Amino acid sequence: MTRMPTERYSRQMILPEIGAEGQARLLAARVLVVGAGGLGCPALLYLAGAGVGTIGIIDHDRVDVSNLHRQILFDADDTGKSKALAARDRLHALNPAITVHAHDAELTDENAPGLFASYDIIIDGTDNFPAKFLINDVAVKLGKPVVYGAIQGFDGQVSVFDAAHGPCYRCLYPESPRGQVQNCAEAGVIGALAGISGTMQAMEAIKLIAAHHSFTPLRGALWMIDAKTMETRALSIRKNPDCPVCSRPAAEIVPRYASPVCALATVRDIE
Repeated sequence: MTRMPTERYSRQMILPEIGAEGQARLLAARVLVVGAGGLGCPALLYLAGAGVGTIGIIDHDRVDVSNLHRQILFDADDTGKSKALAARDRLHALNPAITVHAHDAELTDENAPGLFASYDIIIDGTDNFPAKFLINDVAVKLGKPVVYGAIQGFDGQVSVFDAAHGPCYRCLYPESPRGQVQNCAEAGVIGALAGISGTMQAMEAIKLIAAHHSFTPLRGALWMIDAKTMETRALSIRKNPDCPVCSRPAAEIVPRYASPVCALATVRDIE
């Protein structure tokens, strides 16, 4: 049995909501982060810092200098390296007591089911509708909760989609929004917003894992922030009885994947 380094986690274990039991849950947990980008980087850092025992990272991209203003796992020396492998090395340096699996590959309908089956929680750090639909559909099929995040410009969103206890992502977006959607390079994003939203995703995952009775994860709620004014709001999301995915038996869900486009809808789109 792995010995828990209690001194490392003492500042969170002193919290009654975590304690030794919650820390043991974190150590036993397995979390997969899809995308080591602006959202995935802060989420990964805080999951590793909190002592999540097994962390998976899947990303097929390479570090670019334009990433560095928001993807805080990396530095200038990582330019050109695999994001998944560079992220793994950084997390090991932060917390050698945990296990980190790096998957230097694109998530597809072929590899997602086998990969998701090995983890308890999926964190969605992607930036396009096809990837988000794929993550949702495979997670619903396998009964896995997804901690969703999306950012664009100064606007951020976080939610927990868990079809066993509420709506899934397809209850909110059955299909891609109509009309042209800007890609991430065209729309732009402020780096600190990625930090806020990705950290929120880590917090939601920690709440799901520790499972203290006082915790209320964002199931059935879409948390939104306008970083220009720091105004936040939470919109209620209802489970759609006619959802094209979570209303169907698992055996009938057929995940598909296509070329991506960027994917943050506005408040107006949602309302």
